[in-house]
Amino acid sequence: MEGSLIWRADERAGLLLRELYRRHGYLPYRMSRFEPYDLYRKNRSFLVSENILTFTDTDGRLMALKPDVTLSIVKNAQPPAGGLEKVYYHENVYRTTAAALGFREIMQTGLECIGSLDLAAMGEVLSLASESLRLLGGGRYLLDLGHIGLVSGLLEQVREESVREQLLAELGRKNVPAIDRLCAQAGVNRELSDRLCRLARLYGPPEEVLPRLEELASGERPAAALEELKGLCRIMERLGFSEGLRLDFSIANDMRYYNGIIFRGYLPGLASGVLAGGRYDNLLRRMGKTGQAIGFAVYLDQLERLGEESEYDVDVLLLYRPEADPAAVAVRAAALAGEGKSVRMEREVPQGLRWRELVRFEEGGQT
Repeated sequence: MEGSLIWRADERAGLLLRELYRRHGYLPYRMSRFEPYDLYRKNRSFLVSENILTFTDTDGRLMALKPDVTLSIVKNAQPPAGGLEKVYYHENVYRTTAAALGFREIMQTGLECIGSLDLAAMGEVLSLASESLRLLGGGRYLLDLGHIGLVSGLLEQVREESVREQLLAELGRKNVPAIDRLCAQAGVNRELSDRLCRLARLYGPPEEVLPRLEELASGERPAAALEELKGLCRIMERLGFSEGLRLDFSIANDMRYYNGIIFRGYLPGLASGVLAGGRYDNLLRRMGKTGQAIGFAVYLDQLERLGEESEYDVDVLLLYRPEADPAAVAVRAAALAGEGKSVRMEREVPQGLRWRELVRFEEGGQT
């Protein structure tokens, strides 16, 4: 059976997600498969994988097959003064992964919102992340939400940068004994050490976690971060996304790039996350841009592991006789498709095709 005859899970997901983002006013963004290597060399630590596939162009420039989409979008972003540039993309990236040797071509769909951000814009992006997961998971998903402002507000009280980096890494592992030990070795006061350990343990729905954050968010930055989290959680509740939302402060990333909320999305049956995003104002400043930015990417290659849709190639196989009225056959197929079913019209049963339902077309629309 020809592989091109089958809609793969990632292809269907890409179509659904692009339509979702388009309905919310995001515009398509298309780019070249490659960029000058320097773009990625200067921001290598921002990349998921530091390995970059390069080649020399005909003019002698060193180019790279793009390992990331966000860097390309930021480089070319021109949001209107006081406004926002909202784009979505469906692009291949080229990178190595922990699960496989060598480079892979990986399809990503995602969006970026760049310019003058406010709580409403951030809430829209976060809700679109939840809606993306809900579409892909049939309603079952988890979206873990954290805030770098809370983490960095505590870590900035630690004098040594190397210790801050180690503490951030152990926070990501939720390794409370290691956090306690590092604080003791660096001479961090007991109160701050206790707050970091308690932050590492926190995980759960907003109604349970937010009250416990009140006593941890001392200082201007943590307090502002907590208020922002509360506002976003209110938006998610009003939009009906609270059930899949969890607060988690172990997902803090490199603070050189990220500065606000950060989130990860998970689907049942997949061990690793299928969605990642956050606020990255620091990346804009690093690239000589002004304003703020937030976005996320959905890793469509992960959907191959779900195994759903593997039992059938189409919902309906519509068989018709050679003498049947072509227009009547087309109308019948359109009616079935209008019911949300995938339909394949054939005069004979294709070898190897798998279907849920066999429908035989008869004149007059009878089956």
